[in-house]
Amino acid sequence: MTWRMPAETAPQERTWMAFPRPGGTLGDDPASAEAARTAWATTANTISEYQPVAVVVDPVARADADRLLSGGIDVLEAPLDDFWTRDIGPTFVVDDETGERGAVDWVFNGWGANSWSTWTRDAEMARTIAETAGVQRIPSLLVNEGGAIHVDGRGSVLVTETVQLDPRRNPYADRRRVEEELARTIGATDVIWLPRGLTRDYDGLGTRGHVDMVATFTEPGVVLLHAQPDAGHPDHLVMPQIRRAIEDAVDATIIEIPAPATLTDEGGPVDWNYVNHVVVNGAVIACGFGEESADDRARGILADAYPGREVRTVDAREVFARGGGLHCITQQEPAER
Repeated sequence: MTWRMPAETAPQERTWMAFPRPGGTLGDDPASAEAARTAWATTANTISEYQPVAVVVDPVARADADRLLSGGIDVLEAPLDDFWTRDIGPTFVVDDETGERGAVDWVFNGWGANSWSTWTRDAEMARTIAETAGVQRIPSLLVNEGGAIHVDGRGSVLVTETVQLDPRRNPYADRRRVEEELARTIGATDVIWLPRGLTRDYDGLGTRGHVDMVATFTEPGVVLLHAQPDAGHPDHLVMPQIRRAIEDAVDATIIEIPAPATLTDEGGPVDWNYVNHVVVNGAVIACGFGEESADDRARGILADAYPGREVRTVDAREVFARGGGLHCITQQEPAER
């Protein structure tokens, strides 16, 4: 088989998500926990207006899921540790000759064997989803997460040195071995290495450099790039480094999408960005941060970048407070040919 990961703009069969369950990510405060459940459910409910959605629900969270999810959403009960579906679920691929679909089952080790993370149940999620979707499971020995790759659907993939070459993920890998595995599993012919991710992503609960917080392809040859115009934020110096890496690696049109004005929260410099959006059939689900002018500006940039798609904003602050964005809690399954 020759596998290829389609662009996120390609037709989709459904979106996969997981529902929040009790644990460290959800938090112990009842009001905060309910705010998180609402944010995840609102994302799922909004996407379900455009295409089917399937949500994996731990049995302990079933009552809350039934209460908050729209009636048309499919629910699959399975044990979970956490609920970042982009990372614990599979990466879907297709074989262009046969039309067969597959699901890459990366090794998941809690974003680099972090002391605060458990992943025994999450490590089985790719297999569970692949079986439910009825597609071939493609095992991989690479420790990787879906949020650590972005593709254009034609062989180019964005990655970061601090994830795939992380010694706590892949201690024996070098660039060549990573590139060979990405070629085998997702059809990568051009691996674009970025030096790092956003500053907040390197704190105690971060992923240490997921690319889906800094850059994505909107189409082949066009990169949408996070920008931090405020010199008071450390990412003001980080993002030019990332831009130079892209410019050095590929001849691409780069469209910058500025960050909202908020610079900090109780955890330090925020990683709020609009790059971490979700593309679905007929729509783009954008992260919102309660800043009307910045959210409006982002919607305009996204509308221009994805012509013909409606842009919807979902408040993502409760998701970002727990370590990710809307893209991080979703995973697209390509449509059957």
